[in-house]
Amino acid sequence: MSLELKEISDFLKQHHPFDLLPDDVINALPKRLTARYFRKGTKVLSPEQQCLHLHIIRTGGTETRDPDGQLLARLGEGECFGVRAMFRNGKAANNITMLEDSLVYLLPEKDFHDLAGKYPQFNYFFEQMGGARLRSGMQLLEKRDDDQLKLMSIRVSDLIARDLVSIDIGASILEAGKLMSAERVSCLLITQNGDEVAGIMTDRDLRNRVVAEARSFDEPVTNIMTPNPISIGPDDYAFDALLTMTRHNVRHLPVMKDGKAIGMITTNNLLARQSLSAVHMVGRIRKMTKPADMAKVIAQVPELLSNLIEAGATSRNAGHIVTTLSDAATSRLLQLAEEKFGPPPVPYVWMAGGSQGRQEQTALSDQDNCLILDDAYDPDQHGDYFKSLADYVCDGLDTVGYVYCPGEMMAKTAEWRQPVRIWQQYFNKWIEQPEPKALMLCSVWFDLRPIHGTRSIFEDLHRMIITKAKGNRIFLAYMVGNALTHHVPLGFFKNFVMVRGGEHDRTLDMKHNGVVPIVDIARIHALANGIDVVNTYERLEAAMAFPSISKQGASDLLDAFEFISITRLKHQVRQIRNGDRPDNFLHPESLSAFERTHLKDAFSVIKNLQTALENAFGKSGT
Repeated sequence: MSLELKEISDFLKQHHPFDLLPDDVINALPKRLTARYFRKGTKVLSPEQQCLHLHIIRTGGTETRDPDGQLLARLGEGECFGVRAMFRNGKAANNITMLEDSLVYLLPEKDFHDLAGKYPQFNYFFEQMGGARLRSGMQLLEKRDDDQLKLMSIRVSDLIARDLVSIDIGASILEAGKLMSAERVSCLLITQNGDEVAGIMTDRDLRNRVVAEARSFDEPVTNIMTPNPISIGPDDYAFDALLTMTRHNVRHLPVMKDGKAIGMITTNNLLARQSLSAVHMVGRIRKMTKPADMAKVIAQVPELLSNLIEAGATSRNAGHIVTTLSDAATSRLLQLAEEKFGPPPVPYVWMAGGSQGRQEQTALSDQDNCLILDDAYDPDQHGDYFKSLADYVCDGLDTVGYVYCPGEMMAKTAEWRQPVRIWQQYFNKWIEQPEPKALMLCSVWFDLRPIHGTRSIFEDLHRMIITKAKGNRIFLAYMVGNALTHHVPLGFFKNFVMVRGGEHDRTLDMKHNGVVPIVDIARIHALANGIDVVNTYERLEAAMAFPSISKQGASDLLDAFEFISITRLKHQVRQIRNGDRPDNFLHPESLSAFERTHLKDAFSVIKNLQTALENAFGKSGT
């Protein structure tokens, strides 16, 4: 092969999907190509014009517009146009104009179809475009080994190992204990009126509520059972069971269908499928009395995250599990604080904001939290108590591994430790006077979730926030303006725009330029439509029911969010495996050509949805 032909084949090997073809096929392609130069401004193709070649841009760039003149895309080095013509009997679909002097390789239509027919990966790439291609790429990444069922793909119904064991509510403790022994089970459902679930009794109840308290075995089982037990549905995933057990510190879950119990699952059922280190970590945290000891458990989070990702967890799964651990540490510290300083003089609720509030934490998280106090709070009488409690918890979280918020958005800051009436004033002001600082605060405090305390304190405040923000076009327009300051790292020709200079030179900021823009979009659609959930996935799923965003747009954005988030997590896992501290700065060359192509697709989806957001709520629409 001549040097010139080798140089062309080397170029093709650097770009998707040619990099998926066998080497001998790529090496043979240069002889099939024709090179053409086009001057800036040349219209290369028009709708219905005959197009008998796939055009591969070597240098320069093009602009694609539909027959009505709407801009569809700008393409640069390594990208192709004339694709639609290959699937329309050689008839171009759009206007293609050169944006600068360009060198283009032309692959004959016959060779294109030969490759597409012989190599499915090549055909797949060109058949799928935009969000659809990203979605198909996600499906490829989500394929699992059928011989190694993962926790995230197993249904609860598949975990039920035996017939349900239950006893009538009129039974005695002795009768219940004998039945458990005979059936060799660690729990019993207590039923009434035939099959109505009244409660649950476990082996722990026998130890802690009978033996430890020297109760009579003749007492009714109702004296020691847990009424109205937490349950799960048969169509939920084993992952959901894991989270439910972890959050509520239980080891047994009745499986309910149409109001009737059909089975029981336990931690042992799950342990037979996959290690439940997260459940054990939470259990250990709940028994600890010192932040320094909790720190040893939380120090295992990077390894846990690494195992989750390698086991096939989605970023949504991983975020829930990792956040559950920070929730557990927070709750335990609050329990210890109340033991240390006494019971609270007035009711309160501890709130998590930011990524913890959204249940989207990664291996790298700081604190975002606040205290909402009952309106009976009096600063002179109660101020010292809640200052001590907040300092204890925030300092403890820092010791545990959740560092102080750089912006001091924590309950230990007096401004964020206030009664309901003050919080109402805060939100009223932020919504009615959306100054730059207010918009920054909204990105944290509009994502609140209760962690510990009297949750009803937050409920009325939350309803007020949702009602006031819903349909407030001026406020939403300012929120949009603030959201659009987060630019996706994609240039004019769909090339990556990387960080320049400093410690993270030539990297992509996957958090602020990838994750945050989608979080912003989801938050705005939620506020605009009165959606009260705060998790980004749940917000986008709920927004599909409203006209502010198309179902297709929301679906594309969900795929983009998952792809960007999982790519970010995999980057952090690689750093963890290398013994480095995880961060959000990714070198594109560490990705495969497949991943780079789909990352560009994901960024393109965000860019399109940012434009749609501006059209729907921007200042021009007020």
